[in-house]
Amino acid sequence: MNRLPLPDGLPAFRFPVDPWRLVEREYSNDDLGTTETLFALGNGYLGMRANPEEGREAHSHGTYLNGFHETWQILHAEDAFGFAKTGQTIVNVPDAKLMKLYVDDEPLLLASADLDTYERAVDFRHGVLTRDMIWRTPSGKRVRVSSQRMVSLVHRHLAVMTLEVTLLDSSAPIVISSQLLNRQDGEDEYHVRSAALGEGKDPRQARKFDHRVLQPRLQRERVNEIVLGYQCANSQMTLACGTRHRIETSCDAEVVTDVGADLAKTVFTVRATAGDPVKITKLVAYHSSNGVPAQELADRCTRTLERAESEGSDRLLSEQREWLDEFWSNSDIELRGDDRAQQALRWNLFQLAQASARTQEQGIAAKGVTGGGYDGHYFWDTEVYVAPFLAYTMPEAARKVIRFRWKMLDAARQRAREMSQVGALYPWRTINGEEASAYYAAGTAQYHINAAIVLAIRRYLEASGDIDFLSHEGAEILVETARLWADLGFYSSNGSRTFHIHRVTGPDEYTTVVNDNFYTNVMARFNLRYAARTVRLLSSWHPEAFERLCRTTSLDLDELDAWDAAADAMFLPFDEELGINPQDSEFLDLEPWDWETTPPENYPLLLHYHPLVIYRHQVLKQADVVLAMYLRSERFPVEQKRRNFDYYDPITTGDSSLSACVQAVVAAEVGYDELALEYFTRSLYLDLCDSHGNTADGVHVASAGGVWAGIVHGFAGMVEQGDHLEFSPRLPSAWDGVTFHLLRHGSRLRIDLDVEGLTLTVLTGGGVPIRHGDDSVLVTVDEPYRFPRE
Repeated sequence: MNRLPLPDGLPAFRFPVDPWRLVEREYSNDDLGTTETLFALGNGYLGMRANPEEGREAHSHGTYLNGFHETWQILHAEDAFGFAKTGQTIVNVPDAKLMKLYVDDEPLLLASADLDTYERAVDFRHGVLTRDMIWRTPSGKRVRVSSQRMVSLVHRHLAVMTLEVTLLDSSAPIVISSQLLNRQDGEDEYHVRSAALGEGKDPRQARKFDHRVLQPRLQRERVNEIVLGYQCANSQMTLACGTRHRIETSCDAEVVTDVGADLAKTVFTVRATAGDPVKITKLVAYHSSNGVPAQELADRCTRTLERAESEGSDRLLSEQREWLDEFWSNSDIELRGDDRAQQALRWNLFQLAQASARTQEQGIAAKGVTGGGYDGHYFWDTEVYVAPFLAYTMPEAARKVIRFRWKMLDAARQRAREMSQVGALYPWRTINGEEASAYYAAGTAQYHINAAIVLAIRRYLEASGDIDFLSHEGAEILVETARLWADLGFYSSNGSRTFHIHRVTGPDEYTTVVNDNFYTNVMARFNLRYAARTVRLLSSWHPEAFERLCRTTSLDLDELDAWDAAADAMFLPFDEELGINPQDSEFLDLEPWDWETTPPENYPLLLHYHPLVIYRHQVLKQADVVLAMYLRSERFPVEQKRRNFDYYDPITTGDSSLSACVQAVVAAEVGYDELALEYFTRSLYLDLCDSHGNTADGVHVASAGGVWAGIVHGFAGMVEQGDHLEFSPRLPSAWDGVTFHLLRHGSRLRIDLDVEGLTLTVLTGGGVPIRHGDDSVLVTVDEPYRFPRE
């Protein structure tokens, strides 16, 4: 096989093993971008990269608000009708992390500081980033410096920071300059134009705005409060950010503030004595809007800061711990027999919490709020890889993610009209609902995003039983997406009456604009059938909601029959000789890639070969057919999965960060135990070892969701059938056991996986129906069920 081998010993993983923390005990400038991402904090709305308080050493200073973006005109060298017109890029908002320290007027500079001790850690149970060090100043004085940073998972707009300084040997003057800085000089305005194949020389390279983005609208100073307000030049979005401080010390101290359009400072000058700590607590609030005046947002900041100050930092930290206690009770995966993998697993799960906790019906960007990668855009990744995790662990967050897509439905309808189609076509990449992909071949042509959204709806409904959501928002999405597929495809007039979909691109961006892409057709068939069946269910279950749906969408009942007919006639490529499903109707006619002459340094291929060179060959960025078999697992016999996997696995480069997690699941399903663990390990350490070389751009959030799927669907073998669950346990031989929890229809489940099988226990709630072979059983609180390994 031609897979790139997993590096022996994972040499890039330099962090000490700790089951509940990511820790570094030696400061290094060599991988600043990576560690800024790995130690970043966020809550789904507000994200702060792990830049040091001193603010000097940084790969990319970054503070981000989900959905807060600037727009710009996409310039096509050769324009055409329907091409995307408006680019959207997340904005790096004013930086409140800065708390610069001076002792004897000498600044603390980590790159050159003489440090006796150093530790930085992000704690997954407490949701805080801490840093502790003892610094020897140029004059030889020893200073203990401790800091703590928290982005609240409870209060959407709030962050809390502390800096505590203690002289250990002798007295000295201390200055702490706490700042709110809007970086507009270009050098620090960091945005990654991480794009699809064809959208740029290097998809991971930074893109800088060619104009000043944040226009000052307000500078306000009150007693112990500073607020700055801005408006984006083009998008007209507005924001306000504010700070309050508290100083605790027995030493003499003076406080001076200075407020400008792009820099506000609160400077503490302290006559510090040995052994007497100086502690500064900094409360920070951010509010943003599509157009609410900055003055009103400033007032909101004031109210946020007032409440936080009233509660006190101890209470805020306690609330953070309580929120995470609840999260871990439903989401933790206990892995026995590999301590390092346990640590990595919890880091990935923590990223999912940070990406989704407080989205408030906004999407989840590809990098969450940990970096500017992919311009802060929302993709199909959320629905396929993240929404299932949320559905079974944080169902309310899953509901909000899907409602976000419903709120974009009118824009999707408009996009369908632009593409000469009926129904709705969701954008391949977007922030505001408009298509933002400049390269249609690997962007707009990926119509399969429609089916991904419908799949997320199904997963949520199956996990939650929230039929009320279906009767309002969900059904409308089902109707409009099904209409798109029925209109996009056509019936062949040659031979048997089959339904075809031409000139589309599947998830594999190394093969574009093809006929009858297998993944697309499989998912379109699912979308059509599920929409028809579910709308019929709605008509009998909730006639009033069904009538409302018909009025809203002008639905004709004959359409449901047409959707079923198209699904039944859907053409799925199959090669009788090889016994496999070709990725598309012409894929097997392509020239095989010359693996032997491709040096390792030429991966990823998109950075070293013209797109046309790649398009002419049988070579995959990620395996479409394998992904289809994962998402529609119940539709494929094991032998068919194995033949497809055997064909596509050797020609899959893994250049996509979403490749390894899917291959892990399907490898487990077809009995390739060692290979499944290898692929799972790749996905588990993808960011922690920076194996794709772009962790500096932000966390690969969808890959973190894929890690969860690797355990639940891969090694536990869970398949959701709507009316029951099925399990096929296959614990890797390298592990002693795995325990995880799920929420389903209000019941809380515990799944214990061991070398001999799996035990399903209902901890609270009603019975859960399962099927094992020919047995159908309702598992209740009193009677756990055992699935033996087969």
